[in-house]
Amino acid sequence: MAGPAALLASISHQLGGLQTLRLLQESHGSPHCPAALAPTSGGSQQGPGEACGPPRMEREVPRVEAASAGRARGQPARPGTLREVAACSRLARVAAAATRLVEAEQTLLLPLLTEHPFPVHLKDSIEFRNICIHMASQKEGVRFDRDLYEAHQCLKTIIEKLICSLAAFPSESYIPVRASLRQILQNLLTI
Repeated sequence: MAGPAALLASISHQLGGLQTLRLLQESHGSPHCPAALAPTSGGSQQGPGEACGPPRMEREVPRVEAASAGRARGQPARPGTLREVAACSRLARVAAAATRLVEAEQTLLLPLLTEHPFPVHLKDSIEFRNICIHMASQKEGVRFDRDLYEAHQCLKTIIEKLICSLAAFPSESYIPVRASLRQILQNLLTI
């Protein structure tokens, strides 16, 4: 798929995955698992064509909501093991990278797509969302860690494919977008 509609669909799936990651962070409920930063440049605003919006996660991740509700009742957060602290740190960094990616797509890439449509690989964004939803059902443990790794790899693939698609257009207007995506990718590679 190519063009703004494809990118909007891709962003919608990524936002669905990101919402799940944020709910997971809240469900861990410890000081070791900071919440992802909220989008700073229009990430919370809906753009054109987003009337459908990202899928609602409330029905899909009830265990996450239950854990959040427990914290809301004042139950103390238990101290985390070293593995839990590391998983929370990775989760926060993947959520932050996903947030920055969506921001870059919404603010930098979407306006340029009207000039020069290029391929957007929707399948990867759908896979990212699905991995995040599956991760929410795991909550913790080996499978959770594996899903977190797969979500990380999927984000990396999305960014790499966007950079490759942009490379086909020598327009100088794409230079800031490529630079921004490369920076997000570089930060993601350090996780």
